[in-house]
Amino acid sequence: MATGLKHSRTTGAVTLVSVTECSPLAADPSAAAAASRRGDEPWFCIEQPDRDGSAVAALGCVRSLEARGADRFAVVGRAWRELVARSQVDAPAGPPGSGLVALGGFAFAPEGGQAPRWQGFEPASLVVPEVSLARRAGEGWLTVNVEVAADDTVAGLMARVERRLGELRTEPLPLLDPAPTGHYDVVSPMPPSHYEEAVAHAVQRIRGGDLEKIVLAREVEVHAPRAHDPAAVLGLLREAFGSCYVFAVGRGDATFVAASPELLARREGQRASTVALAGSTRRSADPAVDDLLGEQLLRSVKDREEHAVVVRRIAQTLRPHSVWVTHPPEPVVVQIANIQHLAAPIRAQLAEPIGAIELAGLLHPTPAVGGEPRDDALGLIPALEGLDRGWYAGPIGWTDCTGDGEFCVALRCALLRGTVATCYAGCGIMGDSDPAAELAETEIKLQALLPVLSG
Repeated sequence: MATGLKHSRTTGAVTLVSVTECSPLAADPSAAAAASRRGDEPWFCIEQPDRDGSAVAALGCVRSLEARGADRFAVVGRAWRELVARSQVDAPAGPPGSGLVALGGFAFAPEGGQAPRWQGFEPASLVVPEVSLARRAGEGWLTVNVEVAADDTVAGLMARVERRLGELRTEPLPLLDPAPTGHYDVVSPMPPSHYEEAVAHAVQRIRGGDLEKIVLAREVEVHAPRAHDPAAVLGLLREAFGSCYVFAVGRGDATFVAASPELLARREGQRASTVALAGSTRRSADPAVDDLLGEQLLRSVKDREEHAVVVRRIAQTLRPHSVWVTHPPEPVVVQIANIQHLAAPIRAQLAEPIGAIELAGLLHPTPAVGGEPRDDALGLIPALEGLDRGWYAGPIGWTDCTGDGEFCVALRCALLRGTVATCYAGCGIMGDSDPAAELAETEIKLQALLPVLSG
């Protein structure tokens, strides 16, 4: 604190000071954030339980980095680098996500999130928190960020920090407690037939040669007799979907939650990683049937072609920025709680220093959530869907002061606002897609959250 205060008095500018240390308060970052948040302040957590208990969480806001438009990733990335350059940051030896970080997400579209339900979720919105927590392999680290002005005192700054840390609680995530009275209504703002008609129109355009692939989504609302509890929903999701990116992003009185199977971008120094995920089928409680479904998926011409489109586009996007790009010649079947996917990891050695934010912007949206050709599909999606995706299918994650970071794709997600939860699911449409089958696939994907939200 003293160094930051000296810097502020020398320069006359407010200085961001970031201090990190190992702490038992970070034993369960998500639970600590959920239990300790103040009113409507921003809060964030993301974890992948099966990956060494990896988790990052945060509370409050000392700086907000926001932008809109096609260059929103570049604008936010530049603002982040400039902030880091002006800050006093120690060098923690903690796990990924420890130290000074910015956390949040991006809308699917450059101006996405204009619908009233998405109030507070800007097209690009990263928060530099007051407190962040990171854990990997049982080791937890806590970071405190403080803005220091020239007229501050060390005693005053320490009192502010101690007050914030004194509010941290280590209670476990609450259990979901369905309302004892009243009932839950699950409704589609648009009838299912609208989705089938959109798919049929897309198939017509694909067969006519206008597109190779397009992803179309639908939304379903769950109206509850009392407000949805985001912390309880988060607890159930991380228990059921340990291999997924389970996250919660709070803005005002709303929280965006998900259990996403898809990594968009991970940057570790000059190494970049992503996953091509496309093609889906259901799970079965019968192991023999489950294996058969996976084998059928692996042999499905439609799903293999859909997956190949995604792999090809990601590799083509990365090559101009990389020394090399590699991916397996064949996809594998990845199983999560209620669905199976075709997946292929893609890795690259970056030829230039591209930060995690810019890397996410480079890849977003992949054909797994957009389409191919990209611009043609993106121009058609809003007209066919008839909805504002908001942050659905957008990048969610964090970046640190070195430019490393991790962003997943917001899939299997829901926006919770009071008694209403809006769930989203989409499918990749190809020339031989069947509208009824694609509608059925959205129902499978919605089952990640509907049982949790509908009591």
